[in-house]
Amino acid sequence: MKILIYTDGACSGNPGIGGWGVVILVPREKPVHLNGGSNNTTNNQMELTATIEGLQYFKESKQILIITDSKYVINGIEFWIKNWKKNGWKTASKKPVKNKDLWEKLDKEITKHAIEWQWVKGHAGNDNNEKADYLARRFIEEN
Repeated sequence: MKILIYTDGACSGNPGIGGWGVVILVPREKPVHLNGGSNNTTNNQMELTATIEGLQYFKESKQILIITDSKYVINGIEFWIKNWKKNGWKTASKKPVKNKDLWEKLDKEITKHAIEWQWVKGHAGNDNNEKADYLARRFIEEN
């Protein structure tokens, strides 16, 4: 049975205080909600952190569908990362990849699971995407 992980990141100021939120749906179990954040971060860093945290929740290999509204995460993992690694973590324009440390963590985590990726439009009424966004923003409001 496939596990669904909804992820989202948010930032107040970019950089600024940011939060990440995760909704994990395991068949026949109660939803799991995770969140956290940082006082000095960017939206993209929080998007990546949400995805990493969602995957790290599982200690054993799982079949997972990650659903995110971040095209940065989707494009990075599906299209860009292969060339970044091949080119010594440099972009096509020969500049260092931003957030390399987080991309390396995510790259390590995805090897532990069978993962599919799905993009969803943010703030468009998808209940679990909205909940992940709420969890990310809650961290910002509480800190």
